[in-house]
Amino acid sequence: MNRPVINTYYDLHLDQADIDAGRHRDAVGGLWEQIGLLQYHFLLERGLRRDHHLVDIGCGALRGGIHFVRYLDAGRYHGIDLSAAMIEAARHELRLARLLHKEPRLIEDDAFAMTRFGECFDYALAMSLFTHLPLNHIIRCLVETRKVLAEGGRLYATFFEAPAPAHLEPIRHEPGGIVTHYDNDPYHLSFDECAWAGRQAGLNAELIGEWQHPRDQRMLCFTPA
Repeated sequence: MNRPVINTYYDLHLDQADIDAGRHRDAVGGLWEQIGLLQYHFLLERGLRRDHHLVDIGCGALRGGIHFVRYLDAGRYHGIDLSAAMIEAARHELRLARLLHKEPRLIEDDAFAMTRFGECFDYALAMSLFTHLPLNHIIRCLVETRKVLAEGGRLYATFFEAPAPAHLEPIRHEPGGIVTHYDNDPYHLSFDECAWAGRQAGLNAELIGEWQHPRDQRMLCFTPA
């Protein structure tokens, strides 16, 4: 049996030359404009206003974040990511887009410690994050998110859906052709497993399902129980 790949993101290395060349855009999965705009319009359709506080969990280099920073009032966008290189790439994207005046807050953290922001959030977004995390890390993320969700706040998160809990066989997802696994990155989960994880964190889960993601990631919504 091959050694499980827990998360390839931990092995990501980018230097300044890579960032200047834009290689971080491929490192987060490519489809930079398509998926960036997709998540932006998704939250707008679900009521995101300019004055709302948003936390982007696993923000990476701001594939979606750059659109949210542009739209939201100054100081309302917050991004958290475990990769120092991606946070630096995010600042590079902000400089390119001339958006530093919008005062986005970015922190590097590998334990989802969103309380460091000192804010309560109307919206939280975990785009292409649970797809790369084992279940215990997902629960940690949900617990930490619950601490910072405002009354009536919502966490939207994407995942690769499995037909049943503990689905041990690989699944090929179309469109996109991504093959997911139960215990290797990229991961799949059933909705029942996601709902159970939410309950451990004091959150209710709703399956939104298909939302036109080009790689067949499905959407969840978590709200305080």
